[in-house]
This record gives sequence, structure tokens and C-alpha cells, in this order.
Amino acid sequence: MFAQLLTPVGDSLALSFAAATLPVVVVLVMLGLLRRPAWQAAGLGLAVGLALAIYAWKVPAQLAVDSVLNGAVFALWPVMWIVVNALLLYNVAVRSGRFDAFRAWVIEHLPNDRRIVLIVIGFCFGALLEGVSGFGTPVAITSSLLILVGFPPLEALVYVLIFNTAPVAFGALGVPVTVLGAVTGLPAAPLGAMIGRQLPVLALILPFYVMAAYGGWRSVKALWPVLLVSGGCFAFSQFVASNWLDYSLTDVLASLGSLGGTLLFLMVWKPRPDPEFAISQEAFEAEKHADSVPDVALWQGWLPWLIVSGVVIAWTHFGVASIGQSKIEWPGLHNAISITLYNAKPYAAVWAFQPLGTGTAILLATIITALIVKLSPADFFRCIGATAKQSWIAAITVTFIIGLAYLMNYSGMAYTLGHGVASTGKLFVLLSPFLGWVAVMLSGSDTSGNALFGNLQVVAARQLDLNPVLFAAANSSGGVMGKMISPQNIVTGCTVTGLTNKEGLVFSRTFGHSIVLTLALSALVAFQQFVIPWVIPVVK
Repeated sequence: MFAQLLTPVGDSLALSFAAATLPVVVVLVMLGLLRRPAWQAAGLGLAVGLALAIYAWKVPAQLAVDSVLNGAVFALWPVMWIVVNALLLYNVAVRSGRFDAFRAWVIEHLPNDRRIVLIVIGFCFGALLEGVSGFGTPVAITSSLLILVGFPPLEALVYVLIFNTAPVAFGALGVPVTVLGAVTGLPAAPLGAMIGRQLPVLALILPFYVMAAYGGWRSVKALWPVLLVSGGCFAFSQFVASNWLDYSLTDVLASLGSLGGTLLFLMVWKPRPDPEFAISQEAFEAEKHADSVPDVALWQGWLPWLIVSGVVIAWTHFGVASIGQSKIEWPGLHNAISITLYNAKPYAAVWAFQPLGTGTAILLATIITALIVKLSPADFFRCIGATAKQSWIAAITVTFIIGLAYLMNYSGMAYTLGHGVASTGKLFVLLSPFLGWVAVMLSGSDTSGNALFGNLQVVAARQLDLNPVLFAAANSSGGVMGKMISPQNIVTGCTVTGLTNKEGLVFSRTFGHSIVLTLALSALVAFQQFVIPWVIPVVK
């Protein structure tokens, strides 16, 4: 069994920490400074990671390659299986005219103000899609809709990525919280409750933050009532669901509460017209002359999304995903490495293959949608072709980036990073959310980020006499801020919005926001630990 090295570079934690950051730095520089396509950034980061793992961390080459392959398989199933089927649903909605009908419903029922559309679609509706599927598909779908009502593609994608932070920790029906409980040994319910006492604070301010970035302070002043309603309804519903109902349904309930509350509020309150933010005349003309819309009742624009929400919720409630599940121990890698930081615990490498996982549920919802809207078989296969064309670059990028994440885990580089942060003493309180931030930036998944650093947060917190529940939750809450700069998330949005190979530009526009919001969370965590520790759930 290969024992991970924590300080392989000069037997120094500082030097080893610096070396372990290199793959991450390469990805960040390639995307943010050189503005290269995401697949190139991820590919070069993976190459650097392999060289470091083999020559600095002394991992046998076969084990290093096996860890990358293990990550690549996970990237393809379940991650890309979910993404591809969600994109297929989007294409079915487009070809059947339901996406145009949805756009027409938005234009007809919402005020003639792009800022309002950004809140309702980018925040409220996007959170519903995140709660159901996750993995970047809400970003692709909602940004496409914003483009149809007159947003420039880059603007639409950037602001949707920022909005996508609020629901991520409870996305895909609470799976990140379930995994966090499993890896830390802490009960999942109190962890969900603690996360539900952090993210609602950010959810409340997020509409104000995005509106200030998009429309300036005059827009915040003009729209503060609807910003307060949308953020407040989401925050309140997220807090109540995570603390007193069922954390697995937190995002679905929070997004429905926010969407319903905002739409009801807009029936009695209208913003003052502002020509600068009026929906583009081109959008009105496209809606007026769209061949597919006159034959489709506008409410049917909601059909694909209501169907997929209902199917996935029922799928999860009845545990369909676990039927036929196979747990495959990765040959040559399973228990072949020991985690030095966790008392030489053998590192399992088990791929859980679920033929009836969430991606299959979305595929079923897509087929049901196609049947209900009477899409012809020929058109359905055209949708499959369009989806394949859209997603193949995304598949390469996701394979590279998750392969790198797995390599850093199994080689020990990730644990060197975590050990370095955990050794900073009380400064760890502020740095803790950035551990989750790094993990989710690389993997694109809050679930993976919790699996990587969740237990490390608990170990460090106990060593420093801090509350382990708070810092396990901080890992998940901090991770959501890394989601907006994850190459996986960005490339999924770019494939649908016509921004392919411009992932670096999108990254550079979102990076600063990611840092600001993570720092805000760090301040909140410190406040909860030292000033109001009574808000932390007690675990016996």
C-alpha cells in the first residue's frame, strides 16, 4: 500500500503546499489571464498534476493513471449523463416550440424590464433547475432564455453563474449534505440545518448584489421591493426547509417559494418603466413572428420544467436510482493508497454505477415531454444530434478537470493543501470556506468538494477547539462560491450560449465576484463561531 506524502518537497509543508497549488494555478491562469478554452486549461492542469504526482509526491505511475481514469469515468457517468439529458430536454423544448412559448409567457406576464426578468429567471427559476438536476444545466438553460429576451450572451451567462451559488449546497435533492454527513461521521440533518443558517444570509443579499453589478445602485434603489421579496422568500424557505422539514427538498421548496412569492408580488407591484432596461424590440418581434408559438398555449412553456421536476422528485422519493446499482472496486486502485492525514486509512476507489440515476430520470422526463408535445421521431433524433454536437467539448473538459481532482485526492496533493490551511491556527476560521471553494472549482460539484475536504475540516476544527459542525458546513457553503468559476459549469453554459472557446473570458468576469462572496462567508463563519455560537446545532 502506497502511503501518501504530505511534505514531499524539501520536507517542508510550505514548499509542498506551494507545489500542490501549481495544477490549480495553471488552470486559473490559463482561464483567467490567458483566456484559453476550458478544455486546454483543464488538460494542461492535468498534465502538470500528473508530473507532480509521479515525480514529487512519488506516486507509482500506474496508480496516478488509475486515479485519473477513475475520475474520468465518474465524469462521464453520472455527471455528463445528467448534463447531456438536461441539454436534450432543452433541445426538445426548443424544437417543439415550448421554449419560445416560455419566452412569450415571460414577455407577456412579466414587466417590460430586463432586470425583473433576470431576477425571476436567473435567480428563482434557475434555483428550481439546480434543485432538480444541478451540474451546470440550470446555467445553460436560464442563460439561453435570458438571451432570447435581449441579454448579450456574455452578460446572461455571467449573472446566471453568480445566481447559481444560492442553491448549490442543497442541489440535486440534498446529495451534497448526505455525502458530507457520510464522510465526517456527523448526522446529516444538523449539517443541513447549519448550512441552512449560513446560505440564507447570502441568498437574501444576492439579488441586491447582482442587481448592483448589473444595473448599478439606481437599479437597486428602483427595485429594492422585488429584490427583498425574491431573496427573502428564498432565504426564509431555505431556512425553514433545512431546519424543520427535509434538507433533501430544501432547494425545490426554496425556489418554488421564491418563484411563487415573486410572481405574486409582481401582480400588485410594478417597477417604474426604464427605457434603458426595456426588453429588446427584437425579442418582441421574434415572439410575435415565431411560427411555433401561436399554436402553443403560453402556459405550455412551463411543461418541460414541471415534468422534469415532478419526475426527479418522485424518482428520488421512491429510491428508483438505487435499483440495479453496482459498486465497482477500481482495479489496482481500491485500497492501494493510505491517507496519511487520516491515520493511514485505506483510500477506497469505488465507482457507484447507477443505470437508473438522476440522468436517467431526466431522460425519462424528456421522452414524456416529447410524447406530450407530439414531437415526431425524426425531430427527436435531430435533438439528439444537436445535443451531441453541443456537449462533446464539454465532455472532454469535464473529464480532464474531474480527472485532475481525483488525481490530487489520491496522490495526496489535496491533503497537503488541506493540511497547510489547517495548520494556520485561528486563521483557519477565515480560510476554511476557501477549502470548499478550491474543491468545487476543480470538480464542479459541491458533493465532490464535501467528499474531499469535509472530514479534514472536522479534524482541523477539533484540533483548534472549534465547532466541527460549523466548519463541515462551511466547507459546503464555501464550495458553492467556487461553482461559478468551475470550468465544468462554465463550459456547459458556453456550449448552449454560443460562447464556445470563450470560457476564459467568462471566468475572468466571475472570478472577482467569487472571491468577494467567499470572503463574506468567511466573515459570517467567524461571527457564528465567536459571537453567536448558539446558532450552531448541538450534536451529542
